[in-house]
Amino acid sequence: MTRPMRTGFAAILLLAILGCAPLWAVDADALLAEVDQRMQPGALEMYRKIINVEPDGRSREFVLYTVRSGADSMAAVFLDPASERGRSTLRLGENMWLYIPDVGRPIRITSLQSVVGGVFSNTDILRLDFSVEYSATLLEEDEEQYVLDLQARGPEVAYDRLKMWVDQQTRTPAKIEAYAATGLLIKTLEYSRITDFGDGIVRPAMLETTSPLQRGYRSVMLFSGIARRDFPDEVFSLGYLPRIGDLRR
Repeated sequence: MTRPMRTGFAAILLLAILGCAPLWAVDADALLAEVDQRMQPGALEMYRKIINVEPDGRSREFVLYTVRSGADSMAAVFLDPASERGRSTLRLGENMWLYIPDVGRPIRITSLQSVVGGVFSNTDILRLDFSVEYSATLLEEDEEQYVLDLQARGPEVAYDRLKMWVDQQTRTPAKIEAYAATGLLIKTLEYSRITDFGDGIVRPAMLETTSPLQRGYRSVMLFSGIARRDFPDEVFSLGYLPRIGDLRR
């Protein structure tokens, strides 16, 4: 190969490498960890309203007070409606329980069930950090967003694969598609209403989900009162479930 040809080939190769640089420059797992930090920054408390809307327009609402510690511990208690008041849930890693006052003891529940019905699953309601459950690969990048492919780290994870659109500016999810191991689309979750909750917490205040498996139904989750707060380890135990509501200030 002559020198001019070698020089031209090297230039083309350099351009090709530079063209790929933006994708190589982003560490997908580090980006996912940043998303987690923006969405659920460590130990916190918050209030959530879940609204299940049926095809005929009828709806049912639930209000939950939720506490969180670390990347894999979350508990919540129902405040409304009156028929659900006092029920509480606990998630430790992939293990979940529902406490019903009339029963008087915790009952094991699964990730794909739903303690409120509707389209949200227990995994959606008691969400762990994404980076705990998934490893990430960068699929696309443009001036406004990153697109991540998330693969479950183990068979116990509710959704085998997620496709996540991440807003470049806020580093929070804009949309997530959840897939089964077969490749079937289970649901789509869309985040909106970026809100400053104070103390450096800036994240979506609304999450809406629909599913091709439940046509005509949709569920909405509204977030409020998100604040940093530390809790003792005993809060995240089966014995503490009847007293989660006592934590409210």
